[in-house]
Amino acid sequence: MRDQRNHEFVKIGIHGVVIIALASVVMFTNLGGTRLWDRDEPRNAGCALEMMQRGDWVVPVFNAELRAHKPVLLYWLIISAYNTFGVNEFAARFWSAALAIGTALATYGIGRRLFNANVGLWAGIVLASSLMFVLAGRIATPDSVLIFFSTAAMLVYVLGAFPADGTYFPRRWATVAAMYGLMGLAVLAKGPVGAVLPSAVIGMFLLIVRLPDIARPAGMSAWRWWLLRVLRPFAPGHFLRTCWSMRPLTAVAVVLAVAGPWYAWVGWRTDGEFLRVFFWDHNLGRAAHSMEGHAGGPWFYPVAILVGFFPWSVFAAPVIADVTASVRKKESWAPSCLFAVCWIGVYVALFSLARTKLPSYVTPCYPALALLTACFIQHWIRDTAAGWRHWPAGAIVTLGVVGLVIVAAIPFAAQRLLPGETWLAAVGLVPLAGAVAAFVFQHRQRSSQAAWTVAVTAVAFTTALFGWAAARVDRHQQNHLLWAAIQRSGGAPRIGAFGRLEPTWIFYGGRPIDELALDTTGAEESRAGRWSPKPRPSAAEFFGQGQDRFIITTDRRWEELRALLPPHAAVLAECPLFLRRERLLLVGAAPPAARTAHAGQETAAPLR
Repeated sequence: MRDQRNHEFVKIGIHGVVIIALASVVMFTNLGGTRLWDRDEPRNAGCALEMMQRGDWVVPVFNAELRAHKPVLLYWLIISAYNTFGVNEFAARFWSAALAIGTALATYGIGRRLFNANVGLWAGIVLASSLMFVLAGRIATPDSVLIFFSTAAMLVYVLGAFPADGTYFPRRWATVAAMYGLMGLAVLAKGPVGAVLPSAVIGMFLLIVRLPDIARPAGMSAWRWWLLRVLRPFAPGHFLRTCWSMRPLTAVAVVLAVAGPWYAWVGWRTDGEFLRVFFWDHNLGRAAHSMEGHAGGPWFYPVAILVGFFPWSVFAAPVIADVTASVRKKESWAPSCLFAVCWIGVYVALFSLARTKLPSYVTPCYPALALLTACFIQHWIRDTAAGWRHWPAGAIVTLGVVGLVIVAAIPFAAQRLLPGETWLAAVGLVPLAGAVAAFVFQHRQRSSQAAWTVAVTAVAFTTALFGWAAARVDRHQQNHLLWAAIQRSGGAPRIGAFGRLEPTWIFYGGRPIDELALDTTGAEESRAGRWSPKPRPSAAEFFGQGQDRFIITTDRRWEELRALLPPHAAVLAECPLFLRRERLLLVGAAPPAARTAHAGQETAAPLR
C-alpha cells in the first residue's frame, strides 16, 4: 500500500512538471515582448498604475476618472507585480500567465479525480495550448483570474463530491466553505458571474444526476417523452430540494465575507457611483442590451468555441460522439462526462441569452472542453472511441486544412494592414506540418504517437503565434513617435484627443488625456459629482489655453479640427494608426521660425 501511494505521488509529480513546463513555454515565451494591446490591456494596466501612484487600493481610476468596468482583484495583482518587476508589460501580464498555469494544474486535478491521471494530464495539456485560453493567459485582463478561481472552486467541489455516495455534493462544511470562498475571489475578479455561474453548473448537474430513472409510459409519444425528460429536473419540489442541499445560506455568507468588504468600501468612497455603474450598466446593462457593438446570433458561442479552442476543436465531432455514447450507455465515466457537459452548457446557454456577446465570456468553461477532449484522446489511444473509426484521421486532415488556409490568407491580410509581414504566413506551416506527421502515425495505427504529435503541434503553434508573430505585428504600433515629439517640447504639456482616444495613448503618454468636443457644451456642463465622467472641453478652448497644449487626431478628422483652431496650429508629427488605414496626427503650436517662414501662406498649413 505504501509503495502504491509513493508511486501515485511520483506520477502526480511527473504529470505536474510536464504541465507546468509546457504551459510555461506557451504562457511566458516573450510575454513582455509586445506593447499593451488596445483596448482592455492598457485600461487595466493603467488603472493599476494610477492606483499605485495615488496610494489608493480601493477606488479604481483610469485617465483621472472612476473606472467602474471591473472589480479590484486584477489591479491588486498587477500592483504587486509592478512592485516586483517594475512598471512594464511583463509585470502587467505576469499574474494572468501564472494563474493560467494554475488553471491547467487545477484541470489536471479535476480530470484525475473524475476520470484518471492520464485524462487529467491530457486535459492540462489541451487547455494550456488552446487559442482563447492562451490569449487570456497572455493579456492583462481579469479573464485569467476569473477562470482560475472558478476552476479552483470546481476542483474543490469535485474533490469533495467524487467518488459519489449518491448525493454528489460535499458533506463537510469546510469543503463547502472553501468552494464558495474561491467563488468569492472570482466575484472580486469580475463580479457576480464568478459565483452565480459556477453555482449554476453544480446545480444543473445535481438536478440531472439525482433524478431517478423512469421508464417511458405506454402510449406516450416520443416528443412528449422527450419534453418530459427535459422538464423533469425543474419540477418545483426537486428543484427547491436541490437548491437547499447546496447550502445557499453558507454560499451567500462566505461570498459576502470574501468580496463584500471591498464592494462596501468602494461604494462608500465613491458615494455609490461605482456600484451603480458596475452593477447596473456593466452587468444588467450588458445582459439586456448589446453594448459597444458586441452582438451576435444564437450560433455565436458555438462558432466562437470552434475558433477559440483551436487546434483541439478539430476533434469536436468525435468528442461529441464519444461523450454521447458514454452517457447513453451509463458507463463508469458517465456522471463525470455529464458534469463536464453541464459546465459547458450552462455557460454557453446563459451567455447566449445575454444581448452583449464576446468570445471571452465563455472561456471559464474551457477546462470542461479540455476534460472531454482528453477523454476522447484516451479512448482514441486505446482504440475504444465510439463512433466512426476514421474520425481521428478526419480531424487531423482538418488541422492540416486550417494550416493551409492560414498560409494562404495571411499574405492578403498583411498586404493590407501589415506591409512587409507576409512571413507571418509561416505560422500556418506549424499545424500543416504537424497534421502531416500525425496523419502518417495514424495511418500506421500508432494512435499514441499521433496524439502526442498533435499536442506538440498545438504547443508549437500557440507559442509561435503569441511569442513570435505577435511581436512582428507589434512593430507596427508606432504611436511612440508622437510621445517623443511631445517630450522634446519640455515643460508640463497637456494632451487632448479629438475624434479618437485609445487607452494605450494614456498609458504610454504617462498622463491623463482630455477627450475633446467640437463645441463648448461639454465644458459648460457642471459635474454631477466627484466621480462623474469628466466634461469634454471644446478643441478650440483647450488649444487656446497655452503653448504647451497638444491634440492627437486622425488625418480623417484633421480638416474638421483645423477649422476650429488658430492659425499657428500645425501638425508636428504623425504616424500610422495601428491596424487601420488612417494616420495619427500630433497637433500643436508651430515653432516661431516656422510661423515666420509660412507667413502669407494658408494659415493652418500642416508642418510635415
